Amino acid sequence: MIHLFRHITLTGILLCASLPLAALDLDKEKRMYQQVADYVMDGDVEMLKANQHEFFSIYMESEELPAKGAVIIMHGRGYHPNWPELVYPLRTGLPAEGWSTLSIQMPVLDNESTFYDYLEILDEGHPRIQAAVDFLKQKNYTQIVLLAHSCSVHFSIDWLHKYPTAGATAFIGVGMGSTDKGQPMPAPFPLQDIKIPILDIRGELDYPAVIGNAPRRWEAMQQAGNSLSQQRVVKNADHYFTGQGEALLVQVVDWLNRLHAVAGN
Repeated sequence: MIHLFRHITLTGILLCASLPLAALDLDKEKRMYQQVADYVMDGDVEMLKANQHEFFSIYMESEELPAKGAVIIMHGRGYHPNWPELVYPLRTGLPAEGWSTLSIQMPVLDNESTFYDYLEILDEGHPRIQAAVDFLKQKNYTQIVLLAHSCSVHFSIDWLHKYPTAGATAFIGVGMGSTDKGQPMPAPFPLQDIKIPILDIRGELDYPAVIGNAPRRWEAMQQAGNSLSQQRVVKNADHYFTGQGEALLVQVVDWLNRLHAVAGN
């Protein structure tokens, strides 16, 4: 494995990362931060640290105290923690329903990178997810839910499979199993090995791979044996939930509140 070293400065702090063959685009990540952070009006910018690298996140506390729990939100490929189409409605809508949110910057590659390129860097997402979980644990949350869209589903499931006791209590996968054309998943998601509750939610007009593999995902979820796991479909929604962010929020809140009701008993 070839390692590259790149140094960038973010808010006056030297950032460095040991990079795999598919090199993280830290310059692109820095530009995202500079373009987005100053315009965050809802929530607080938090710089978390993973592998000696600070990364951008936005924390928003529940309007209900004590909160029911907290949700870590992970954007799709190439986006950022305040992505308006899907992330923003969730990260700002959930606190009104009693759930704090922490939306985090996931690793990004250059614009020409493919799904298979991202599969090479799944391990680079692990420390970021763990840093987010640790941040919420320090704030005394006991219910910590991962919510990932599209490419970040692959990061999240890989982390959940390798670190089943690291602190996540539930998982929401939005648009699970999306890939690039001609680049099928090398293997199905190991959902049968993930015992926490899972919500597999997709748009009615989602990508063919997401829709076509739904029965296989459901079979694996049933093998895991958690009675709270579900699959749901949002009508008229595409993969990015264009114009359907509120409809997605309604479904996510309903499922989360079912979890909370069970946990409270």
